[in-house]
Amino acid sequence: MAEQVLVIGPSWVGDMILAQNLFKLLKQERPGVQIDVAAPAWTLPLLERMPEVRKGIPLPFRHGKFDLIARIRIGRELRSKHYDQAILLTNSLKSAILPFFANIPQRTGFLGEFRYILLNDIRPLDKARLPKTVDRFAALGLGVNDTTPVLPEPTLVASRENAYAALDKLDRAVPQGPVLALCPGAEYGPAKRWPAEYFAEVATWALAENWEVWLFGSGKDVEVTQKINELTGHRCLDLGGRTSLAEAIDLMALSTVAITNDSGLMHVAAALDLPLIALFGSSDPHHTPPMSDQADILYLNLSCSPCFKRECPLGHFKCMRDMKPQNVIGRLQALSKV
Repeated sequence: MAEQVLVIGPSWVGDMILAQNLFKLLKQERPGVQIDVAAPAWTLPLLERMPEVRKGIPLPFRHGKFDLIARIRIGRELRSKHYDQAILLTNSLKSAILPFFANIPQRTGFLGEFRYILLNDIRPLDKARLPKTVDRFAALGLGVNDTTPVLPEPTLVASRENAYAALDKLDRAVPQGPVLALCPGAEYGPAKRWPAEYFAEVATWALAENWEVWLFGSGKDVEVTQKINELTGHRCLDLGGRTSLAEAIDLMALSTVAITNDSGLMHVAAALDLPLIALFGSSDPHHTPPMSDQADILYLNLSCSPCFKRECPLGHFKCMRDMKPQNVIGRLQALSKV
């Protein structure tokens, strides 16, 4: 019988895409392995676009809530699946409850939050040896003494048919020319967001060059996508809060180039193999870079960055404000000619 692995997945879009490297590595190292991923329900559209995953298991737990009874119940329900191993990509105590009560014989995760009893394959996390999130995920799929191999890049499988259906629902024609995807949001906070007026300046240049400009974002990004659209005379397709995650993925796959903050959609663009300009300010491009050889990372490497703060602690926001639109336009011109 094929080996079966249950992965307890992360809750962030970007981290789930980086987790695909682990799924690919497991398939590479253990031929025939079957991988299921338990994660928040909203991550299922990502998992459905990863051919390495057999099944996504939606978890109903509310963010920050312990939900002990529900975790025990779901764990017991999963006993009949007879998983051989659980790999925990989250470091919390509560994430280790479900695989323990599922009676999974090997429960692998990094040391953290007093999980000694719940895990039996505990790995110390050497952040100096594993500076990148993607390397940390991959290390959990290897033996204790194995070295991390060269990792494959994430690759989401998008549906052109679904993208066309989404455009039809938006009463928008299929693009006949180049499309610039702008992703001006970032869930973590304002310090990771390039100014809206800068995005608008780049959009205005692209529109003058006969590009279509599509603004991507969740319901939380509506304010910034609306502002960019207003600054460009409402000439962009504003998708902020108007698409599901599945639709956003499939629509983005129709784009020619993407410009994004360090966000989940940055990793989506990278996994779709789009030419990408990734803008880093308060975060570290060495920790969670886009995993794509088509990514062009723009980072000023100021003495005060990365600070990893939600808002600029010094009040000047130079790590993003000194990253001028003309510089990004120059890189966009170079990428669009490749």
